[in-house]
Amino acid sequence: MKAVIFDLDNTLFDHTGSAEAAVRAWIPQLGGTATDELVAQWFAIEDRVYPRWLSGELTHQGQRRARLHEFLPLLGHPVPATEPDQDEFFTGYLDLYRSHWSAYPDARPALEVARSNGWRIGILTNGSTLQQNAKLEAIGLAPLVDVVCTTESLGVSKPDPQSYLQTCAALDVPPAETLMIGDNLALDVHGAQAAGLTAHHLNRPTGQLLTDLLS
Repeated sequence: MKAVIFDLDNTLFDHTGSAEAAVRAWIPQLGGTATDELVAQWFAIEDRVYPRWLSGELTHQGQRRARLHEFLPLLGHPVPATEPDQDEFFTGYLDLYRSHWSAYPDARPALEVARSNGWRIGILTNGSTLQQNAKLEAIGLAPLVDVVCTTESLGVSKPDPQSYLQTCAALDVPPAETLMIGDNLALDVHGAQAAGLTAHHLNRPTGQLLTDLLS
C-alpha cells in the first residue's frame, strides 16, 4: 500500500455523538423535551433527507430546510415562513453541533500509523467542502491529511466509482495500491472495492479500532 483514504463522519469524526449532544441541547431551547424518541427521529429524518442533496435533488441548504419541515412539527413548533428565516433558525442547531465537534480517540493514532508507514493520506466524504474541512481543522487532524475530496469538490458521491478514482488521482497513487477505510459497508467498502481499491470496514459498535485496520 502507498496510500490510505479515510471516510470522515463516524470514522475519524464523531458525527453521531456530536449531533446527538447538539440536538439534545437544542430541543429544550425550542420548548420540547429531549426524549430518546425525538433524538432518534432527528437522525431518521437526516437519513431520509441528506441523500436528496447527494442526488442533486436539493441544495445543501435545501436539505437543512427539509429537515426543519419534518422535525419542528414533532415539537409542535412552527416552521419559519421564509427560506432565509429557516436558514437562520437552523444555525441554532449548527452552533451547538460545532461546539460538540470531536475526533474519536483512535483517529490521530491511526493517521500517525499511516504516516509512519510512509503512506499518503486522503479523506473521501459525502459532505460539503467548507464544513468537512472545518471539522478536520477543529479536531486537529488537518495537518496530517494530504488530500480532502468531498461531494462538492468531485461532483460525484460515494459509491460512484469516480469518487474513489478521482481521490486516488489526487493522491497520485494507483487504486490497486490504495486502502479505503470507513464505517459504511456499502459506501466505504463495497463501492471502493468495485473501483479497484482494497477496503476495510470499521465496525465501531463492536469496539473495533482504526489502528487495528492498519496493522
